[in-house]
Amino acid sequence: MNRNSNKLRDAVVIALITSAAGTGAAVAQETSGTTNLDRISVTGSRIRQVDVETAQPVLTISRQDIQNQGFSSVADILQNISAAGSPSFSRASPLTSNQEAGGQYIDLRNLGPQRTLVLVNGKRLGISPDGFQDVSTIPTVIVERIDVLKDGASSIYGSDAMAGVINIITRKNFDGAEANFYTGQYSQGDGQKQTADFMIGFSGDRGSVTVGAEYHKEEAVWAKDRPFSLDAYPGIGDGGSFTPVGQWGNWRVGSTGNWQAPNRGGTALGAAQFHDQTLDDRSRSSEQMHLLTPLERRSLYVNANYDITDNVRFTSDLSYTRRESNRQIAGYPFQSTSESAPMSALSLFNPTGGTSPVNWRRRGWEVPRTTDTDLTTWRFTASLEGAFEIGDRYFNWDAGYLYNENNVNITNNGNFYKPAVRNAVGPSRVNAQGALECYNAATGLAISGCVPWNPFAGFGTGAVANSLDDPNVRNYLFREEHATGQTTTNNYFANLSGTIVPLPAGDLGFALGYEYRKEEGNFRPDAIAQSGDSTNLASGPTGGSYAVDEFFLELNIPILADLPFAKELTLDVATRYSDFNTFGDTTNNKFGLKWRPIDDLLVRATYAEGFRAPTIGDLYGGASQTFVTGFIDPCDSVYGSVGGSARCLQDVGPGYRQLQQGFIPTVGSAAQSPVPFVAGSNESLTPETSESKTVGFVYSPSYVSGLTVGVDWWSIRIDNTIVSDSANTILRDCYVNRVEERCSLFQRDPALGNIVGTLTYGNRNAGYTETEGFDIDLGYALETGFGRFNAKWATTYVGKYESKTTNEAATVPNQFNGTAGTFRIRSNFNLGWTLNDWTVTYGLRYFSGTREACYFDERCSLPNFSAPETQGNIDPQNETGAVTFHDLQVSYATPWNANVSVGANNVFNKVGPAQFSQPSANFSYYGGWDIGRFIYLKYNQKF
Repeated sequence: MNRNSNKLRDAVVIALITSAAGTGAAVAQETSGTTNLDRISVTGSRIRQVDVETAQPVLTISRQDIQNQGFSSVADILQNISAAGSPSFSRASPLTSNQEAGGQYIDLRNLGPQRTLVLVNGKRLGISPDGFQDVSTIPTVIVERIDVLKDGASSIYGSDAMAGVINIITRKNFDGAEANFYTGQYSQGDGQKQTADFMIGFSGDRGSVTVGAEYHKEEAVWAKDRPFSLDAYPGIGDGGSFTPVGQWGNWRVGSTGNWQAPNRGGTALGAAQFHDQTLDDRSRSSEQMHLLTPLERRSLYVNANYDITDNVRFTSDLSYTRRESNRQIAGYPFQSTSESAPMSALSLFNPTGGTSPVNWRRRGWEVPRTTDTDLTTWRFTASLEGAFEIGDRYFNWDAGYLYNENNVNITNNGNFYKPAVRNAVGPSRVNAQGALECYNAATGLAISGCVPWNPFAGFGTGAVANSLDDPNVRNYLFREEHATGQTTTNNYFANLSGTIVPLPAGDLGFALGYEYRKEEGNFRPDAIAQSGDSTNLASGPTGGSYAVDEFFLELNIPILADLPFAKELTLDVATRYSDFNTFGDTTNNKFGLKWRPIDDLLVRATYAEGFRAPTIGDLYGGASQTFVTGFIDPCDSVYGSVGGSARCLQDVGPGYRQLQQGFIPTVGSAAQSPVPFVAGSNESLTPETSESKTVGFVYSPSYVSGLTVGVDWWSIRIDNTIVSDSANTILRDCYVNRVEERCSLFQRDPALGNIVGTLTYGNRNAGYTETEGFDIDLGYALETGFGRFNAKWATTYVGKYESKTTNEAATVPNQFNGTAGTFRIRSNFNLGWTLNDWTVTYGLRYFSGTREACYFDERCSLPNFSAPETQGNIDPQNETGAVTFHDLQVSYATPWNANVSVGANNVFNKVGPAQFSQPSANFSYYGGWDIGRFIYLKYNQKF
């Protein structure tokens, strides 16, 4: 390497323009003497080096790559890479009611977003108490590039880097000004997206300032406006879309007899005004639900750096983001039998005329349930960076501080306040002033503030007064609920890197450092929700903290160089010691080998140990109630996979039917549970541990200019997994996998046979998850007389994905590869053509076919399916076909230094097959697929 020998500063300035934590691109700088290529940091290593090709596979998404596609957010860009798994809490999941609702989280290898570490300039993005990192808080305007390390890296970055690392590198040292505008919508006329952003920067002799601002808004798409989300089971009659808890209400005496619904246009007073409930008296909840939840975001980013001396630089980042998101679901289906709220015989609205109390049902159609989530994020980093020399060797150092704060405020509307409902359907009378009032039958005293309610009035049936259209009734029955949460990260770090001694094949490089990190978090549901007095699911508060001290050492050891069949042979070794105040300490190591037998071929391999520490929510989360969507009882005599097994016959007898909301039999194999179950935390959890391996090569033949071929085999096994258990997993383990210890975790109602609300499940360390496959990447660029062509083809093939949630050796693991939401193959192909000022980009995104439970006999391509994990039982499955989405964009560089682009994602308006298991969604459609043709316009202006 040729270095300018006149001044140390010439080497220092180049080294300092990339983050010491880790991520630059090769930089060349003109000096008064010669052109020097300095060492830079790359994602996945702390050692500065000249070669950006490392022993570990890294996908780089450049700013140009971002501009050549039609996705307007960092989350959408990352969700569409081939290594991405199914989105957690996707925006097609409006029933998601946790504090993460409204955010977007990236999951590599389908191992869960909590096992993918997200960095910004090599430093951690802030997390929620449950360990989720919301990439929607990153404005696209500030992104220079995104590195995706598809390998474990706990020895480099610490906890959570098990499936991989996403490193978002921001724009710095920007000179000039730039403005961008983006707008688009679906061809159905909805889901409009708009982005307006601005970037300005200037630099002087000793420093620079870069400022970026962005406004981003996405409108809602309603479930009723897409055929695949309007019906619960598209193509199966009414598909189970309608529930008996309708917006007109119904009643019956006791637990037998036909439910009675009010006559349209009647008074809803007296039994003669009612009829036996029919299909027309049901409600379809999708008519009030979002398919794509809306959001709005405002962001500000500032980067500044200043050369204090020729050898020391101060650098700082400040960012602010305010994200507002909303979700709407249908009005709450109130059922008096599950809430101990029968209508009193003394109610003026009792249809029996006072002869007996009645059980009743009513959906709060007039007041849909809404959740508004406001998230404010502050992020600040400050560090000193520098370089020094000892003899003829240069060393780089940095020391600094990171602070990240997330504040979330959640407002819920549309949930009934149970005590008020009980009063409102209790005894009522006309007082001396001629007004209706509620009263206590025992004392005869009026109940202050209570407004009598007729749950059978509304929609042209019965008077508006005392119906849910009556504002006085609404104000009494509903309470606005507020929940708040905060997480903070305090991070101190110090690093040193350089070369120590010369070896025959090159210099021995090293990096070492210390890091202290403290995570604090809390979430406080509204007091009404905590008390269980609201139909909003009851939950307790979460609060706690943990701290960790960490030391790391990394060595880059050149073994051979410039020899036959060994142009380069380099060994990378890294180790990290982490001491947590919660569970103790752990040490994780990594080894990487890079071999270049000839100039055109790089062969690489890695072995890495990893870990994921239990989160604040894992350890200190409050118990919460949840109605399980897609709940499956294997013992159902019609749709259950093992309904006739000996264990099922012992527990529920022959002919048992699973009950859904309204305590009626399901019309398919899955439905929402009629009672809520309880999920909780566990302070005794220990870390998950992992081993990851990669072996691959990159071939760039000199005889075919512009061609690059990369193939990597990868394998990840996670042991001691923190299992966020589920009701479905417990029942399947008990009845299908025959794990006896799991059968003791639930009880059944002795009369009805359904699983009762005492079913409680929490996090626990058990079992393992293992996956492996191949990443195949092809790139080719060709200059011709009629323009420049470039092609990129990235494919991820998953050969294995299995998991076990128990430590019982005899238990056969569940196989998830190729099941709904877990694709064997994801593949992206992009072809670009540039001629003078015109650029055309064509892309396709491929998802292989999957299988899932049959749900209905007429939709069952594998009725006799069985596998080792079913233990000899027949588990009918249905196969769904592959899906390919096509994208197109045309761009023109104008004479006035602007760029105009028009394009469409999903040009052919492709709709994927129905997925009745609702992967990553609350509808029978995969939450990671396009929901229509999206047409957009982009305008970029440089000043």
